Amino acid sequence: MAKTSVKARALKKPKFKTRAVNRCFKCGRSRGYMGDFGLCRICFRELANEGRIPGVKKSSW
Repeated sequence: MAKTSVKARALKKPKFKTRAVNRCFKCGRSRGYMGDFGLCRICFRELANEGRIPGVKKSSW
């Protein structure tokens, strides 16, 4: 989990657009960010397994 100050800094509009940081809205993680869902890979997997993300289902072979 990211610190609250880091999350708050990511929400502010940056001085330059290249300084913008994508963060998971649930936990604040910056790595493994999936832009289509606004989640990191870990939170995405948790929510997808619970069936909370519409249109996403676990594939089985």
